[in-house]
Amino acid sequence: MMNYAGPAVLVDNLRVKRGSREVFHGLSLAVPRGALVGLLGPSGCGKTTLMRAIVGAQKTVSGTVTVLDSPAGTPGLRKRVGYTTQSATVYDDLTIRQNLDYFRSILGAPRGDVDRVIEETDLGDHANQLVGALSGGQQSRVSLAAALLGSPELLVLDEPTVGLDPVLRVQLWTLFRRLRENGTTLLVSSHVMDEATRCDRLFLMRSGEILADETPDGLLEKTNTSTAEDAFLAIIAGDTRQSSEAEL
Repeated sequence: MMNYAGPAVLVDNLRVKRGSREVFHGLSLAVPRGALVGLLGPSGCGKTTLMRAIVGAQKTVSGTVTVLDSPAGTPGLRKRVGYTTQSATVYDDLTIRQNLDYFRSILGAPRGDVDRVIEETDLGDHANQLVGALSGGQQSRVSLAAALLGSPELLVLDEPTVGLDPVLRVQLWTLFRRLRENGTTLLVSSHVMDEATRCDRLFLMRSGEILADETPDGLLEKTNTSTAEDAFLAIIAGDTRQSSEAEL
């Protein structure tokens, strides 16, 4: 991996419109390099739109989004950034191994990467099954395995644990921490607040705004709460009070 000075992702004054609605009104944030960062908030708050902007897939964007010291969407980032969407992005009529070998060839990743990512995502028992015959959770894991090909420097994962059983969720978070320890930066979105404690840093989002940028311990201390869910509710309550006072 190459070493760079700045954050892995730097978003400055981001504005995004979807139809007639402005999702972000000048959002700014920085994702620390080499950290496991959680992007948490309720469904519809803008997490997916932000991730699409970071990987260069979002239209109608103004402001700047810099990823690994290059503008988001730059062709050179394709091999350096892994991305999974909420829906599986693999081919139903191919087996897991065929899917991964296809994506590996596009990326130019080593042949041994297929076996590596199959093992990391615990798909070995199903490697020769058609993806269309798998459960939704298994299909999501195939998408994650594809994102791990080539050992990207940044992983942008949109709700990767949705639909997974508790045991597999724990296994995936263990994998995420191991990747972080090896120098990978991870931005992982979720609406499950108990996953906050597994991260190094947290962005709490609501209605297109970042309400908090804290470590898990710092968040609990700042809000004088014992759980991430209570902390989020306390921040929302404080934000609502401030908005009401500003209108008076």
